Amino acid sequence: MSGDRCRHQPVYYGVININIDERTVGSVDVWHCPACKSRFCEEKQLGIESISDEIGMPELAAGERWAVIVCQLQKGRDKWRLARLAKSGRVSHECLGEKQVGLEVENHSVRDGHHWSFLVDDHVNGAVEITGRGVGP
Repeated sequence: MSGDRCRHQPVYYGVININIDERTVGSVDVWHCPACKSRFCEEKQLGIESISDEIGMPELAAGERWAVIVCQLQKGRDKWRLARLAKSGRVSHECLGEKQVGLEVENHSVRDGHHWSFLVDDHVNGAVEITGRGVGP
């Protein structure tokens, strides 16, 4: 480390498989820096070959946590996205292709009539079923 800033050397930490009807449709790769314990995540949706909006290992801002937002309005593999969630406030989410919606965040969680979320840290090296309303094993 130099000063207060870590020169991150991310190493692979684990994965979360994202399932719909017990079939894997994507995953979130989780990396961490052994020196400062920062977490970095990468979304991988099966069948989608476009690269992420962010290249490299994006960092969380102070107070943010990695989460997956699930959209009940979407169908198939497009119904989930990796996101950074603050403890409270609003987060922008793309619904139905192009429509941006603002979602309320409380306690690092999104939950309304059409969306819910789960924290990456709670499911590393596991699978999450996103068909229903909530997180399943």
